[in-house]
Amino acid sequence: MLQSFILIDELQATRSATSSSPHQPNPSSSTEKFLPAEMLKDLGFRVYATAAVKEISFIIPKVDAVLLSVSPSQVESWRTRVSAMKSLPLFWWCDSHTFPSNECVMDAGIDGLIGSTMTPLEVHCALLLGVNHYFQRTEWQQEREQLLSKLEERKWVDQAKRILCEIKGISEAEAYDFLRKQAMNERKRMVDVATSIVKVYQILQDQNQGGRKR
Repeated sequence: MLQSFILIDELQATRSATSSSPHQPNPSSSTEKFLPAEMLKDLGFRVYATAAVKEISFIIPKVDAVLLSVSPSQVESWRTRVSAMKSLPLFWWCDSHTFPSNECVMDAGIDGLIGSTMTPLEVHCALLLGVNHYFQRTEWQQEREQLLSKLEERKWVDQAKRILCEIKGISEAEAYDFLRKQAMNERKRMVDVATSIVKVYQILQDQNQGGRKR
């Protein structure tokens, strides 16, 4: 359940200048009702607003989600910075300043959009869908990382088996059994034993090649 947001708003000054300037009409003023912080606070959320990276690092452990009010070109960089600090649902504030034309492209890492003309019901629905998307996205990322880790482990084990087959003159099945028993005896993971064998073999190969060159 979302209760608090960190609002990263790079366009607050731009909005204020546009709305207060008598010489610069605001074409969207008749339809855009709320500013990001106002809308979230009216809906009962706690809002911590800042665009300073140092402040974000202190605030981010306290919040449940992030709302970016930045231009499309800045979304990816902010998403990367925030994700490096803490994994959180990430929403993008959409108005005439952040999304000035139909040619804008959304960042794929955004979990949802909140717009300045949305009703409270629409905002709550958008947040619910965004949180669900966040959980699906992070689950997929975890599965991907686990798969890549298993592939990396398999690579080391396969290399170690080939080395053992070459050195000991045994079959791949026997090499696998050797790795498994060695891991049990040393109380290590099989991939750790395999990695040690491969690295030692590579060191010996480099030494032998160095000796031949002399």
